[in-house]
Amino acid sequence: MIYNTNESTRRTLYFPAVKPCESISQTTLVNSFLSLSKKISNFKPSHGFTFTSNKRNVKNALRLIQVLQLFLQGVRDAGGFDMMGKLVILPLLALHVALQKLEFLLQDCTRQDARVWMLMKSKSVGRHFRAVFEAVAASLDDLPLDVVGACDDEVKELGLFLIQKVKEAHFEAQREDVWASNLVKSALYRFEGRVIPDPSELRWVLDYLGIKNWAECNDQVKFLEEEIRFGSGPAARLMGLMVYCRCVFFDHINFDARRVESTKFEYNIDCLNPDDLKCPISLEIMEDPVTISTGQTYDRVNIVKWFKASNPVCPKTGQRVQNLDLVPNLALKEVIKKYCLANGETFPFHKDKGASKKSSANDVAILAMEEATKMVADFLSLKLAMGTIGEKSKAAYEIRLLTKRSAFNRVCFMESGAISYLLNLLLSKDSTAQENSMGALLNLSKHPEIKPVIVNDRGLILVVRVLKNGIKMEARQHAAATLFYLSSVEEYRGLIGNNPDAIPSLVELIRNGGDQGRKNALVSIFSLLMLPSNHYKVLEAKLVPLLVSLVGSMEISDDLIVDFLAVLTSLAEKPHGGARAIFRAKALDAVIRLMCSPYSDSSKLGKENCVSLLLAMCINCGREVVEILVMNTSLMGALYSLYAGGTSRISKKISSLISILHEFSERSSSRSMPRALSHENFIHVW
Repeated sequence: MIYNTNESTRRTLYFPAVKPCESISQTTLVNSFLSLSKKISNFKPSHGFTFTSNKRNVKNALRLIQVLQLFLQGVRDAGGFDMMGKLVILPLLALHVALQKLEFLLQDCTRQDARVWMLMKSKSVGRHFRAVFEAVAASLDDLPLDVVGACDDEVKELGLFLIQKVKEAHFEAQREDVWASNLVKSALYRFEGRVIPDPSELRWVLDYLGIKNWAECNDQVKFLEEEIRFGSGPAARLMGLMVYCRCVFFDHINFDARRVESTKFEYNIDCLNPDDLKCPISLEIMEDPVTISTGQTYDRVNIVKWFKASNPVCPKTGQRVQNLDLVPNLALKEVIKKYCLANGETFPFHKDKGASKKSSANDVAILAMEEATKMVADFLSLKLAMGTIGEKSKAAYEIRLLTKRSAFNRVCFMESGAISYLLNLLLSKDSTAQENSMGALLNLSKHPEIKPVIVNDRGLILVVRVLKNGIKMEARQHAAATLFYLSSVEEYRGLIGNNPDAIPSLVELIRNGGDQGRKNALVSIFSLLMLPSNHYKVLEAKLVPLLVSLVGSMEISDDLIVDFLAVLTSLAEKPHGGARAIFRAKALDAVIRLMCSPYSDSSKLGKENCVSLLLAMCINCGREVVEILVMNTSLMGALYSLYAGGTSRISKKISSLISILHEFSERSSSRSMPRALSHENFIHVW
């Protein structure tokens, strides 16, 4: 193979063709070229999908490539390429690149999820076809005459016919595509003018593109979302339209084809501090984060300028860099993309000279999308108010999808009055309707203005009811996560804690739920513990013995153990009996075993939480805990090992813990220890 590309990562209408090396052998090049031309000649859309737009252009292109393949096969069989040697290399190289681009173009024309996009790009697609065949014609003209002269009359005639047809070929948007795209533009203009589009026109467009069900329409939405991440204004306009079509024209969500949305609690994006996404040099959110040898991350353009200015040190730490290598921080880049998407910003940010023009065009695109979203919000709220249970469930699912995407969408549904209807739907005996409604409320609860709307409309009582008695475990998971977001308001921590079913139900979810349910319940409890009065309620709910038993289990993931230890530490650090409850639950054995287990990156945070927990128990339980720790001969080695590779914050805690253990070991023979001491008094006594 001369070229290879990952089709799944290539953007539509971008053609990363690879020019073969000029030193390639003639035989390899000819064989590769003929193989590629044959592949294109026999091109068939995958999964039985057909061309929905640009049909005439595709038909003409395939016909010409079939003739080209026959001609070049004839030339090779006649030995025409062998006679001219390296003189045919350059024309064939250019021809090979042109055919690579053509194959990409054909793949784009058959993309099932890009039907609307390719329709609206029909004129651009026509230009791409013209450019490809202009390159083909130029390559054929550059072939030495002797190549064709060595062939028989039939091949010569075929070559002349091919050159003529390639030069005469017309590639342009066909009339039906132009008509359909104009109907789409008309709908977009109506959105911008806050006028509902003509439904008969939109249905005609959907039929023309073969979009026959909810899943196929949703595929278009997902594709356009990806384009928006690249800063495409036209994609934003089209996405608003396709969301409108998905919600209004398709009553049934065809389950088999549906891409089921993840139920994972993505609190990390919403709880991000934007400052953590900013470059330490420019103090702006990074577009291309890269990590240097000191482990610090910067925006590529800024750190490159820094190094070019003869500054061989890390701007943040002042350390001298060992090398100038820049390692792309792909994980952080993906987080930044998700953060921008959730906050209605485009990525990348387009800070070039033409930014003002692009900004103006994007403003128009965003207007169309926003007005379409408002219409959708009104439509779905009406379905929630007056629809059948099936229509209500479908509307709740649509709201769940849309409110996951951006803060603007959440405000639209708040203003449309959807929240009250969603809360009522929590009482439904239909498990799917209840789950979808709870999922939608989870997303809505992330917005600071919506939290009081939910709480003031008896939302807390209904959410806790689902947490305790939800029909599906997924609904209970969503309810736990919703309590986490609501508990970010200090006043609501008390209201949640005062509900007699809230904390016990969270504990029960930790006991019987799956990993995600446990995680959601844990972060909710951790947030509730920020209010001191909730400590007693958590202890009364028997959370401590449950967490201790789970920490000692071999079937629990490292991530969950980290969360278990964080909650236990929070209980132990406060003077509300948490440390003694943990001691009575015989947690020390499990914690020490974790501390002394083989070191790995995944367990590092867990070990650090172990240190915090042990230190808190030493301070609040005194001799009973310290004696056990001192008697464990392997603990000290584990502490020193973690100290060597830990953060400055945990290193201080390790130092404090080691000091306590050393003091006790040195003085235990001559003095008795008080039952509980503050850290400062503990050190001074010993």
